[in-house]
Amino acid sequence: MLSVELHSHSELSYDGRDPIELLLEQAEAVGLDALAVTDHDEIDASLRAAAAAEEYGLIGIPGMEVSSAAGHVLALGVEELVPAGLSYDETLGRIRELGGIAVVPHPFQASRHGVAAHVGRDQLAAADAIEVYNSRLFTGRSNRQAEGFAEARGLPMTAGSDAHIAEMVGQAVTEVDARYRSAEGILDAVVDGRTSVVGRRTPWVISVRQFGGGIKRRLASMLPGR
Repeated sequence: MLSVELHSHSELSYDGRDPIELLLEQAEAVGLDALAVTDHDEIDASLRAAAAAEEYGLIGIPGMEVSSAAGHVLALGVEELVPAGLSYDETLGRIRELGGIAVVPHPFQASRHGVAAHVGRDQLAAADAIEVYNSRLFTGRSNRQAEGFAEARGLPMTAGSDAHIAEMVGQAVTEVDARYRSAEGILDAVVDGRTSVVGRRTPWVISVRQFGGGIKRRLASMLPGR
């Protein structure tokens, strides 16, 4: 099986901390096979990470986390910026126009811009896959909701660490058959539902640190001249 990290953030995200080199080093160190850097409404770092991944023995998957009007959507396999602020349906359409797939992360966590609070269940089910395990959890309830929803609808499922610091890359991974050993093959496997999810909870101390650091960096980015 290939172990794939489909949800991670670099310093290019307003709430990320580390350069892509540290994310790639961590992915290599923990034995991952593929990595997608999915920065908030940014794609440059992800493209650089995908291009450099082979140097670390990894498959690089370009992508980003798009802030749609309804909440966050992962755009995996895209190489162009998907604009923020589009409707949920428009966001999915734009991702597919660019040759990518749309995965809804933490859909039932309203405090983290999950889309389920703003779209109907049929709309939510229109995504290519649902992230059913996000390692940045406190109780696990929202993950169980996501898994239950995906199972009831027969939707493909993924997992992601949602790492905002390099140490957390690989906390939650999507496993696919080793026959899909390419970025395109991995994404095809996701769409076909040929996945399994493996995850560990991010230690709460680190989750709090990530959250606090993200607030500080976001405030700093809003200062005049930044």
